Amino acid sequence: MQFIFFNPAWAEIIGVAGFALYVVNYSLLTTRVLSGDSIAYFAINLSAASLVLIGLSTNFNLAAALIQLFFIGMSILAIVLRMIRRGQARRLA
Repeated sequence: MQFIFFNPAWAEIIGVAGFALYVVNYSLLTTRVLSGDSIAYFAINLSAASLVLIGLSTNFNLAAALIQLFFIGMSILAIVLRMIRRGQARRLA
């Protein structure tokens, strides 16, 4: 499954950038620079999963793609839930 407008080398570079985001995000979480409950954590996770999924377009792997789709879906859900909670907290204040 290749995108016509992507050079396979670019898709691989994009996938590696996604890997780098995963590593940075996990490092920030481990060193407590980011909280696992922050929107920033899930936004970085969403970006990383999206980039890795693009990288998979040249060498498709169903299991890896499903994992990335799961992370994308859960990250979107987490961001939406946190935004709803923030809105409710502002209304209560």
